[in-house]
Amino acid sequence: MKSSNATTQKMQKFMVEKVAPISNRISNEPHLAALRDGLVNLVPYTVLGGFSTLIASPPVDPKLIKPSNWFFKLLLGWYYWAKANSKALLIPYNLSIGIISVYVVLGVAYQLAKHYKLAAFPTSLISLMSFLSISSTLAPDKTGQWHIALSDLSSNSMFAAIIVALVSVQITHFMNKHKMTIKLPSSVPPNVTAPFEALLPLVFNILFWIILDSLSKTMFNVGLSNLIFKLFEPILHVGASLPAMMFLSELALIFWFFGIHGDNMIGAVITPIVTANIAQNMQEYAAGKQITNIFANNFHFIFGEAVVYCAILWSMLIFAKSPQLHTLSRFALPANLFNINEPQVFGIPTVMNLLTFIPSFICLFLDLPIAYFATKFNLMNKTVLSLPWTMPAPLYAIISTLDWRAGLVWLIEFFLDLAIMIPFMKMYDNQLIEEDKMSSKS
Repeated sequence: MKSSNATTQKMQKFMVEKVAPISNRISNEPHLAALRDGLVNLVPYTVLGGFSTLIASPPVDPKLIKPSNWFFKLLLGWYYWAKANSKALLIPYNLSIGIISVYVVLGVAYQLAKHYKLAAFPTSLISLMSFLSISSTLAPDKTGQWHIALSDLSSNSMFAAIIVALVSVQITHFMNKHKMTIKLPSSVPPNVTAPFEALLPLVFNILFWIILDSLSKTMFNVGLSNLIFKLFEPILHVGASLPAMMFLSELALIFWFFGIHGDNMIGAVITPIVTANIAQNMQEYAAGKQITNIFANNFHFIFGEAVVYCAILWSMLIFAKSPQLHTLSRFALPANLFNINEPQVFGIPTVMNLLTFIPSFICLFLDLPIAYFATKFNLMNKTVLSLPWTMPAPLYAIISTLDWRAGLVWLIEFFLDLAIMIPFMKMYDNQLIEEDKMSSKS
């Protein structure tokens, strides 16, 4: 036992002294942090776009449903009403998911500009215009009016938006740092000087990106935005594969075990992938096309970590007899219902606790493949709606996929995890009871 504790302490020391500083540097690297934080700002827009899509494209098939009762009549009424008003109902979707790359470039550029202490809003606008100069195709319609196609600003341009945001802010930062801007007298108010200071970086950025776009079209017969997408497409597929998602999820769990915020550690890697995937899925759902991506939005969390923490909590609620776990289970229940697990993480605690880490690792290793293959073999639908991550997990599974079978898959995972978790939590509970007895005797 002493040898085991000594080994664990050495591992903890190694993680804290060697691994954690490297992980923190990676997580807090300005460009990765800007990417992570900038994409987090998209959540309200993806949620709004998702509900707009759902209302405009109800999961109702009039060929299968007949008006035999009031509920079916209600569903059919919704279907025909949505069909008649689809253009108006899809306005929030077209202005959110339809042009998601606009929000990406603004969000990422704003966060990086704040890090460099630049005027964040003018710098974000420079990035936006730079992005539009390479992504949008201006073309006249039959009446002679010029338009930008929404498809040029959709999820396919997300990675171009990220690259442009990061590089254009870097260029602007370089020019400001070396005073390559128009300087007005100090007596001029800051709100007047800021636009003039942005003028030269704006001109340089626009010329830089237009030249790169022209070179791309000359050399590869494709615009720069499309070229960037083609370069990132293989990475996107590999990153959204089952092995990659299992590795990242288990890695986050390992970080949590050593007291490091695991979700923050993998956030910069996983967020762009699942955000691009859910945007593509929603576009395909709105267009009535076959859905492409399995790992989209919070799929990996809802059918992974969320199930594991629910199993830990309910094993305590049902079987815990020690004062610590018995009281904690009641206290942590309300937060756990909304996928907030910090009370368990620090109350049990799961940090440096092998009796929670080992079953959690096993459960996560089983849960993600179960959900993945259930989706792959059409036992449940793919994720088509973006929802707040605080929605109760079983409900999230059903609504995000528009499929009650997803809730059944989640429950199967839950009971499997619970069966795995109970023996370990009983051992830990007995250990706490013995410790209480020893402390009372002393």
